[in-house]
Amino acid sequence: MSLLKSILNLALKTAVESLNQKEEKPVRSTVTPPEPKPAREAIADPNAYFAGILATEFPQYSVKRNVPVTDLAGFVSNECQLYKTRPTQTYKAEWGEPYTFVLYQGGAPVGIVMLGAGSSHHKNVKYLVARMFAKKMGLPYINFYTQMDNEKAYVVKRIKQFMNA
Repeated sequence: MSLLKSILNLALKTAVESLNQKEEKPVRSTVTPPEPKPAREAIADPNAYFAGILATEFPQYSVKRNVPVTDLAGFVSNECQLYKTRPTQTYKAEWGEPYTFVLYQGGAPVGIVMLGAGSSHHKNVKYLVARMFAKKMGLPYINFYTQMDNEKAYVVKRIKQFMNA
């Protein structure tokens, strides 16, 4: 039994020494890591940024800011299901988040650009109500998240896509 114990101790000692030697050797990679992207500067005032894009890229539209849902839909109520997990409920237009920008052509509203943060467009009831009433009025509802890059080319492309411009 003592011979077996001696063999096991020797094997364990050899294994530990082998592991210690492997840890001391630096691992060298032949792959060059990618260059880090420069940090994107946060848009200080998203409303001003989007207003500038709308003014320069879409001069065919007049634009109004922070338009209450009731200015377009009136003081109405509508029954619908805003959440998959909730049954149909009645929602009032005055409960909706004011539209960040409403695009007009010939004095009539033709589209909505809505700014929100986080997951507001898909979870916050005010945004869901605003979207629902835009849909009822047949107006494109173009949402943007302010925490995202929103590069000018991307913003222009999405607005053109929704406005069929």
